Amino acid sequence: MDLGQLRTFGAVYRAGSLTAAATVLGITQPAVSVQVKALEERLGRPLFRRLPRGVAPTAFADELARRVGPHLDALAGVELELTREEFARTVRLGGPAEAMSVLVLPALSGLVRRGLRLRVGLGLADDLLVDLAEGRLDLVLSSVRPRRKGLVVTPLADEEFVLVAAAGAEFPDLAAAPMLAYAEELPMVRRYWRTVFGGPPPHNAAVVVPDLRGLLAAVLAGAGITVLPKYLCAAELESGELVLLHDPDEPPINTLYLATRSDQARLPHIRAVTETLTAAAKHW
Repeated sequence: MDLGQLRTFGAVYRAGSLTAAATVLGITQPAVSVQVKALEERLGRPLFRRLPRGVAPTAFADELARRVGPHLDALAGVELELTREEFARTVRLGGPAEAMSVLVLPALSGLVRRGLRLRVGLGLADDLLVDLAEGRLDLVLSSVRPRRKGLVVTPLADEEFVLVAAAGAEFPDLAAAPMLAYAEELPMVRRYWRTVFGGPPPHNAAVVVPDLRGLLAAVLAGAGITVLPKYLCAAELESGELVLLHDPDEPPINTLYLATRSDQARLPHIRAVTETLTAAAKHW
C-alpha cells in the first residue's frame, strides 16, 4: 500500500472530514479525496460513508486505523527526530485567556528561550477542540474533558473555585450582594452554589464580563461578589485585598486537560510542551 495514501486515510479518519484532513496535511481537499478513493480501489472496500457534514468510517476503516495508526505515528516521530531539531515546527496552542496568561505562558518561557516557536489561540473549550480536530491547533488546554475520537488527553490540574469580595466591602447578606459573573448563565457561580449551598444562586448577575480578569478587577473595586478560580486571585487573597466569603470543607473544583491529536503526541515539539506543562501543573 502507498504510504502517502495511508497517511491521508489516517488524517481523514481522525479529523472526520476531507476538508479538515486537508488542513492537517497541508494539501487541497480534492487531493485528499483522490488519495482516499485510490486507497479504497486498491483495498476493494469502502472506507468512509459521506455525510452532509464530514464522513463516517466503515467497520473496515476502524480496523485499518487500529492496525496502521500506531505505525504512522511512529514514522512521523522518526521523521522529525531525524531533523535533530526539537523545535523544528511551530506549536499552535489554544486555551482560555486567563489560564493561558497566568499559568501556561509563564511555564513555557524556558522552552521559548530554547527555541520554541509558539502561537497562541484563545477561546472557549468547545470551539478550540474543533480547531484541534481540524488541524488549526496542535494542543488545547481545556476546562472540559475532551471526548473526541483521535485525541490524547492528559489531566493537568484541578482548579479550585472560591467565593470572594473586596476587603472592607459590606455584604453581610450574600443573597442581597450584587453578583458578578462570566456569562448570563452564571456557570461558575451556579456550580459553586449547587455544590456548597445545595441550590441555585439567589439572583441573576448584576454584571457580566466574559473575562475572569475583568471580574477580578470589578470585585477589587468593590462592585460585588463573584466566584473565581483560586489561581487567578491567590495573590490578592494573600495580600488581603480580597477576602473569602465562605470556606467550605470541600470547595468545588474543575479539572484542566491538555489535548493533542494522537498522530502528534510523540512528536518532539509536542512532547516537550506536554511534559513541561505536566511538570508545571503540579504546582498550580
